[in-house]
Amino acid sequence: MSAFSDLETLTTVQVWEGVVGRIVGGDRVTVAVVELEPGSMVPEHSHEHEQIGVCVAGSLDFRVGDERREVGPGDTWWIPGWVPHEVRVGHDGAVVVETWAPRREDWADLEQLDAVKPRWPR
Repeated sequence: MSAFSDLETLTTVQVWEGVVGRIVGGDRVTVAVVELEPGSMVPEHSHEHEQIGVCVAGSLDFRVGDERREVGPGDTWWIPGWVPHEVRVGHDGAVVVETWAPRREDWADLEQLDAVKPRWPR
């Protein structure tokens, strides 16, 4: 197994309707390039994983706990484990890069999608 991958060859999963993730899985951490369609939504949820992300394209209305912020390219976030959070995606959609620790074992059960060209980078 190579230490290197191309986004187009990564396992792609359906996380929510309009939200897909391209997974880079390590032994103790998961990184994903997540593509969110315009107007899609990540409903409020929480999980044991610490989550850190950066927006690379588009915009999001992001809520972490009681704090809400409009997020765009270059903006980052940190979500401690078990803190409720949700996302509403702007009219242009968005692409984010996120990391979870510990590893997202639950993503192994998500529907895998056929390989398609990633939205980012262009």
